[in-house]
Amino acid sequence: MPSSTQERPWLSAYPEGVPADVDVAQYGSLVALMEESFQKYASRTAYHFMGKDFSYAQTDSLSVAFGAYLQGLGLVKGDRVAIMMPNVPQYPVVVAAVLRAGFVVVNVNPLYTPRELEHQLKDSGSKAIVIIENFANTLEQCIAATPVKHVVLCAMGDMLGLLKGAIVNYVVRNVKKMVPAFSLPQAVRFNDAVAKGTRGTLKRPETKADDVAVLQYTGGTTGVSKGAVLLHRNVIANVLQSEAWNSPVMTKVPSGEQITTVCALPLYHIFAFTVCMMLSMRNGGKVLLIPNPRDLPAVLKELSKHTFHSFPAVNTLFNGLANHSDFGTVNWKNLKVSLGGGMAVQGAVAKLWLEKTGCPICEGYGLSETSPSASCNPVTSTDFTGTIGVPIPGTYMKCLDDEGHDVPMGQPGEIAIKGPQVMAGYWQRPDETAKVMTPDGFFKTGDVGVMDERGYFKIVDRKKDMVLVSGFNVYPNEVEDVVAKMDGVLECAVVGVPDDKSGEAVKLVIVKKSDALTEQMVREFCKANLTGYKQPKVVEFRTELPKTPVGKILRRELRDKK
Repeated sequence: MPSSTQERPWLSAYPEGVPADVDVAQYGSLVALMEESFQKYASRTAYHFMGKDFSYAQTDSLSVAFGAYLQGLGLVKGDRVAIMMPNVPQYPVVVAAVLRAGFVVVNVNPLYTPRELEHQLKDSGSKAIVIIENFANTLEQCIAATPVKHVVLCAMGDMLGLLKGAIVNYVVRNVKKMVPAFSLPQAVRFNDAVAKGTRGTLKRPETKADDVAVLQYTGGTTGVSKGAVLLHRNVIANVLQSEAWNSPVMTKVPSGEQITTVCALPLYHIFAFTVCMMLSMRNGGKVLLIPNPRDLPAVLKELSKHTFHSFPAVNTLFNGLANHSDFGTVNWKNLKVSLGGGMAVQGAVAKLWLEKTGCPICEGYGLSETSPSASCNPVTSTDFTGTIGVPIPGTYMKCLDDEGHDVPMGQPGEIAIKGPQVMAGYWQRPDETAKVMTPDGFFKTGDVGVMDERGYFKIVDRKKDMVLVSGFNVYPNEVEDVVAKMDGVLECAVVGVPDDKSGEAVKLVIVKKSDALTEQMVREFCKANLTGYKQPKVVEFRTELPKTPVGKILRRELRDKK
């Protein structure tokens, strides 16, 4: 493809040293990428969890053993293995084992209900599941209706050594009572599976770039959850694209320091899977595993013990941390990149984060279907642009109308993406795949955006989230961004609700930072900052907003509860 700035106007926005394209053929598979790192960085720390370091060599040997165990169950190349765990050290071990053994990773949200879990296990055809015992009760309720034949049970303390592991497990099970009673008689414990695998041999199947690596299920915010088929080359491409994009600031990490990434995002989410785990593996970095990002005091206590350089997160986490009284106990001076994704970053949050850390939030954009990163603001910029930045190396983006034609620059249209990170399609859903892929290979995102003359894209909203008030389009992100600037507002969300007069009306839900905030103050502020039809007809105060485990606000739930 031509790389002229006419074809790609955004190239002129690239910082010095960032290439227009990356060589995605450097690795034949994710297995090759991981095994290179296991050899090259054997003595380095790969993961830190609950005060304990785990080296690349340990991750290597444990994954070989666990891979041999899985093969010993009779699974064959291409079989799907579900992983249902929070950020614990078993997670990267199991991912490496599944891929090295020639199988496919099926990432599962641990907070799923039995109904949601059953759907995903059936849809993916998973024959085995590795699950943390905290959620075994959920599996027990649906396993009979799924193709799962093999269950491996993990516990929080499995890899922390005999004494510490026993104490952690006792506290989790008996003090915090985080493990509901369950009965899965066929289940094998993780450490027993590893011990058995150590006595076996990992047969190394030939894994190719076009083999399926991951089934990443879309969050279901767009309807039924579908599995995005990510090939080995899709994830490799996104790792290399992300590395190239971050290089202008990451090259400034002092040579004696190991690049360290805070992983507060859940690893089963593609954002953390690629940008925390796989990218860190590629550059020999260390990942700080944060098992529960909602426990802000615990997150800040952990961070106060470390030097770290990269912090991918969502707007709600940046906001929660920056407003926490313990924020100052952490040394933020070494932070080189704060990557915001998953949802829109609000201007007020970006401003506060920059003031408090000196490191700007660099907003990016992506989806499960794009492995995930598609665009990002330059990591060298300090100004908050309110945009999702420009397409990253090797990526093409454009805006389309409802007929699939390009819209003029500056006009809103559905964002479409083409690049080596774009999925192969939806798992066993050719009809759904056909709906989102254009004949020339662009993936239609369902997000409405505009592109300016510099090639920067701005999301105006999801097609579904747009509120139609008397024929006028109201984009919730815009209203939320305005309201978030009010002093007494901690968080807010906007949805459309049915209205007899205007078809739909704007409903605004606020979590207060200060009790002094009143509905009257909110209405006056909106009147001063928003045109008539954009002003909320309904203002509601709540103690919290419904969110996905990643921290994305669930507008659908706000819509359902009138």
